[in-house]
Amino acid sequence: MVNAGATLDLGKRLESKARELGFCAFGVTQAAEDPLRAERLEQWLGEGHQGSMDWMETRLHHRRSPQALWPEARSVIALGMSYSPANDPMALEERADRARISVYAQGKDYHDVVKKRLKALARWLVAEEPEAEVKVFVDTAPVMEKPLGEAAGLGWQGKHTNLVSPDHGSWLFLGAIYTTLGLPISDPHRDQCGSCRACLDACPTDAFPNAYTLDARRCISYLTIEHKGPIAEEFREALGNRIYGCDDCLAVCPWNKFAEQAHAAREFLPRAELVAPRLDELLALDDAGFRRFFSGSPIKRIGRDRFVRNCLYAAGNSGDAGLRAPVAALTGDADPAVADAAEWALVRLPVY
Repeated sequence: MVNAGATLDLGKRLESKARELGFCAFGVTQAAEDPLRAERLEQWLGEGHQGSMDWMETRLHHRRSPQALWPEARSVIALGMSYSPANDPMALEERADRARISVYAQGKDYHDVVKKRLKALARWLVAEEPEAEVKVFVDTAPVMEKPLGEAAGLGWQGKHTNLVSPDHGSWLFLGAIYTTLGLPISDPHRDQCGSCRACLDACPTDAFPNAYTLDARRCISYLTIEHKGPIAEEFREALGNRIYGCDDCLAVCPWNKFAEQAHAAREFLPRAELVAPRLDELLALDDAGFRRFFSGSPIKRIGRDRFVRNCLYAAGNSGDAGLRAPVAALTGDADPAVADAAEWALVRLPVY
């Protein structure tokens, strides 16, 4: 059995290794269930806020706690990598001919980048403690990364429900390593949102029925990424020129003033062609062209049809008569949602 002094030393060396691998945020929490956290999740699902994300409810029993997913787990290592943007995420708000892509999706796919670093840290831990068993997770399993990050002291879940770090603002990719080792536990972070409601007021679709509660069914990130088929007409105008995700509630957080771009991993630096892409060029993408253009990007996951559907809503909001031709060409698209979006956009565009 590892004594307390050796365990503390291991914890310090583990944090040092994590930072060497590019994780700017590190903490450890226990793997046991937090009844309040589980209750809040059940309430959120009970109110239907998950929309069509059925997997949230299907694997509720695994989401309740790390030990519900893996009974042998004793500790959770919570980690964060910064993707703090070099440019103002709101800069394209008035550029109707350009498309807005969420900051997190302008660089390499975070799933691949973060998982690679998590595996490297897990291998290091097993090399140091051969009896340790580990499992790594990054947004691909029933793991509640944000509540676990808060419990591990990385930050707190803000009123927009995302993790807020006092050192890195709202710009963190989260990952977790479950382990059978008993590691020194970090102090949880206290909520420092205070009376601020900037994120709530910034939401274009009023997706927050209350502070700390997100109704995904009204969230632009959900609508443009997860939602299949036509988007309800009540939300189309509010999409503006956002074609993949939305940064508004994150971008207005006052804690971002402490986020240093120098901490951002190089893999997350934006590809030049994704910073301010032209709508007319995006509308011309067929399936093969879409796959080539977004190779290595998380955007590739939603497929050409859903992506072009989003671009058509943006075109319809642009007021740019120059987009009539590429929009009209899509009114007969094989995908019904694309054709519907094209017809909606065409009616809204002015004639030369």
